[in-house]
Amino acid sequence: MSAEATNSVTPGPMPGAVSGPVTPTAPRRKSRPRIDLRRLGRAALLGPAARGRLPDAISHVVDAHRAHHPDADLEPLRRAYVLAESSHRGQMRKSGEPYITHPLAVTLILAELGAETTTLTASLLHDTVEDTDVTLDQVGEQFGEEVRYLVDGVTKLEKVDYGAAAEPETFRKMLVATGNDVRVMSIKLADRLHNMRTLGVMRPEKQERIAKVTRDVLIPLAERLGVQALKTELEDLVFAILRPEEYEHTRELIVRNAARADDPLAEVADEVRTVLREADIPAEVLIRPRHFVSVHRVSRKRGRLRGSDFGRLLVLVNEDADCYGVLGELHTCMTPVVSEFKDFIAVPKFNLYQSLHTAVAREDGQVVEVLIRTHQMHKVAEAGVVALGNPYAPAPDDPADGERVDPTRPGWLSRLLDWQEAAPDPDHFWSTLREDLAQDREITVFRPDGGTIGLPEGATCVDAAYAQYGEDAHACIGARVNGRLATLSTVLKDGDTVQLLMGQDPASEPSREWLDHAHTPAARIAIQRWLAAHPAQAEAQQTEAREDRQAEERAAAVQHATADAPDPAGSAPEQPAARPAGGNVLTDRPGATVRLAGCCTPVRPDEITGFAVRGGAVTVHRVECAAVARMKDAGRAEVGVRWGEATECRVTLVAESFVRPHLLADLTEAMALEGAEIVSATVEPPTQQQVRHTYTVQLPDAAHLPALMRAMRNVAGVYDVTRAQPQTQGG
Repeated sequence: MSAEATNSVTPGPMPGAVSGPVTPTAPRRKSRPRIDLRRLGRAALLGPAARGRLPDAISHVVDAHRAHHPDADLEPLRRAYVLAESSHRGQMRKSGEPYITHPLAVTLILAELGAETTTLTASLLHDTVEDTDVTLDQVGEQFGEEVRYLVDGVTKLEKVDYGAAAEPETFRKMLVATGNDVRVMSIKLADRLHNMRTLGVMRPEKQERIAKVTRDVLIPLAERLGVQALKTELEDLVFAILRPEEYEHTRELIVRNAARADDPLAEVADEVRTVLREADIPAEVLIRPRHFVSVHRVSRKRGRLRGSDFGRLLVLVNEDADCYGVLGELHTCMTPVVSEFKDFIAVPKFNLYQSLHTAVAREDGQVVEVLIRTHQMHKVAEAGVVALGNPYAPAPDDPADGERVDPTRPGWLSRLLDWQEAAPDPDHFWSTLREDLAQDREITVFRPDGGTIGLPEGATCVDAAYAQYGEDAHACIGARVNGRLATLSTVLKDGDTVQLLMGQDPASEPSREWLDHAHTPAARIAIQRWLAAHPAQAEAQQTEAREDRQAEERAAAVQHATADAPDPAGSAPEQPAARPAGGNVLTDRPGATVRLAGCCTPVRPDEITGFAVRGGAVTVHRVECAAVARMKDAGRAEVGVRWGEATECRVTLVAESFVRPHLLADLTEAMALEGAEIVSATVEPPTQQQVRHTYTVQLPDAAHLPALMRAMRNVAGVYDVTRAQPQTQGG
């Protein structure tokens, strides 16, 4: 993962953090020792603290909070603790501890991550409305609307009211609340982390159920919000419950590695410090032990683990420019593994993460991964949106850390909030939510106007259409990707430019086949809703698709039955009964039957030539037809031909279009209105939502051909109409 937890579960010894100043003038910043959160249950309760003083029980929270916010007003915390302790008094956790230890532990987790006072106040109160007689109105009166909103956002819905739908509907409520205030989900994640730490008192089946929900929903949400410190510990706790044997094996690997006499990571860390000291770049170099799941993944990927696989180096600097300076020095003085380089500073991840990733190789072949970032980037990498404090507070005129990012409507959350409104029932919402969150990589595509669309990896043009236009995307008939025509099933890549082609018919219908190419819940739900609301049209689509397939099969059978065998001289296939007459072409052989070649269907004013075939007939080709070159190479003599006075012509046209209902009827109607008589038609089987039609038509006048082709191109869904191309050499 992008960053490892500093707060990971470590049942066995882990390699210790190694750090040191790069220059004597850049002393290491002192860090406060981390608190073992699981010992918090031993903290004193309200106790004899005098009125107006902070109770001893929240002294750890206060210390952690002041480390990030030294000027914070602590009075709301004191009052919140008094209310929480008094309302939960007498309640016990299943572990046997007083219940107040749970909100205290949750609040300490958030305080360690740097949450601001309002979040901590709500965290202390997060279970009061759910589990005590305290009401939301009382919370609002005593602590204000912000705290009231946060407490309401994390309060569960009652099973007595919602039954089996209580859990999915609670998550739906929580996600909607997160859309308005991202701090709601921060509290929920910390709440779940402490509950997972104390899950051992539950029955095994309940442990497994909670662990699966954590894996499928909470961990992906922690990743999307960038809260890596919570995500990685949650991953380890879930790993221990759901895959205990693999967890134990991984723990043994970590313990054995910690007992090694040599430590390649420490050796490379010393080399890096020397390089940066000589380059006069102030930096802090740390060893970052991998958490359990990360070690397990590396083990599965590489097989036998070596010492360098159990951690990574972290280089912390003061300025963005120093990150690239460090990178340059490492790549100059050490052996870089170029394929491992990634720049998440120039192109941050969708969850705010920024860092440079690289790797260097030792002489013994071990590869050491290196993360390079500023102290501020590191804070955000660990705490994600929590590190932003209150993202809704007005930013000062000249903020020290630059422009503040508002995390309330990132692309993934906007999409989630949009489609959840249309989810038809709690079960559908719950299954779709898990499926959506399993898509853990984001891409950004650009609109022609410079705007952007955020989509999950693997999304198609169908998904882009519904992301941009909502249900108006029913009228989409195609797309251009990076300037080139593309089908709606085209899978998009990060950085693509997508222009969506919209039809003009307000009654446009989505195709049932679009469901096969819809990757996002928003697209699938919109299409399914339309199909459910229009059963007659949906049935007609299925019938039309079935008839199209049958017509294609019949056309293919006829084509096979009437196929011509080439004559010994190598002329193009000809069969007099199947070829259009050439009454408007004159030949140098009086009395000879003249036919227009089906391979290139020449019309006035095409430059033409002729060849004699069996039976004394003359076949007329366009001079650029590939069959002409073949016959010349075979020694066949050309016959002089020229256009006569008659203007009637027969021509073969190829129309390329996107699949949509009623396309065939609309196209043939447009051709009939231009006076074209359709002699034959072939529709190829659709591929990737694209279909090719070939029509041989009789026109009363060759001059009508341009107008006919324009009329065909104007039919919705048709993106190109061309004359049948001469066959290629060897075809």
